[in-house]
Amino acid sequence: MNLSEMFLQPERLWTLLIVPVVVAVYIWALRRRNRSGMRFTNTAVLGRVVRKQSPWRRHLAVALSLLALLALALAWARPNGVDRVPRERATVVLVIDVSQSMAATDVQPSRLEAAQELSKQFLRSLPEQYNVAVVSLSGNPATRLGPTTDRTYAQRAVDALALQDGTAVGDAIYVALSAIEMAPAASDGSTAPGAIVMLSDGMNTAGRAPTQAAIAARDAEVPVHTIAYGTENGSVDLDGKRERVPPDRVLMTEIAQITAGTTASAETSGDLERVYTSLRSEIGFEEVKKETTATWAGYGLAFAVLAALAAVSLGARWP
Repeated sequence: MNLSEMFLQPERLWTLLIVPVVVAVYIWALRRRNRSGMRFTNTAVLGRVVRKQSPWRRHLAVALSLLALLALALAWARPNGVDRVPRERATVVLVIDVSQSMAATDVQPSRLEAAQELSKQFLRSLPEQYNVAVVSLSGNPATRLGPTTDRTYAQRAVDALALQDGTAVGDAIYVALSAIEMAPAASDGSTAPGAIVMLSDGMNTAGRAPTQAAIAARDAEVPVHTIAYGTENGSVDLDGKRERVPPDRVLMTEIAQITAGTTASAETSGDLERVYTSLRSEIGFEEVKKETTATWAGYGLAFAVLAALAAVSLGARWP
């Protein structure tokens, strides 16, 4: 982030140069004072003439004054901060893996059944004005429900998910991006920001490269929040043979990093519930720039008051 993004008037930051100038003058004054003190050989007489001051109180008063000057200089440059505010609109596409590995029972009663129940809770928890869509992740990903605000339809779409062969992660991202484009525009013609939540328990086995799909999502400014679902010891019986089906955490992390999304692992129903709760907060808010001049001016005033009190203490007689 450059200065023009951090401050509305960065050219005013030249006032910060006053701080090192004041420090230099203070150090010079201290040294000059010490040299003047060397002229008095009878320190007992000097002690009766001039009451000894506590050095740390004098240094504290100067330090607080410098902090006040620093805060006020920053306030004058009109600094920007970041505030989290609720989103008014959004389109959230829930991508759920339905490959055969979702039949594994390391998450009770099975990966798919647990994911269906908690995914429905997640959709219900989103603000009612948000559009939600459902995409199945298999060897042939498909939009099971286009963007809608009807949570009943969304829950039915999740309940209707069934096991299929294959895992085409990249194709699923492209399908989810297409689903976002289906969302209705607002009355002024603007479109709501989109986000993809992808829950997958296996490795990519088909379709286009997941990283290329992630780049397409990044270019569309759509974050993909990934959940690596299941345990390392999960297994399923395929064609009479037991196969281990650990989640591909590396791939899920890579997709999230490329798209500026979040990534998490869920090995139990409790884990998945916590991840969904976190995502609800992540998706429900957006970061906006907010001028924080008043805040920094307040800091400057507080330091100035403390500096004044410290200066008063220098002249006060303490018991």
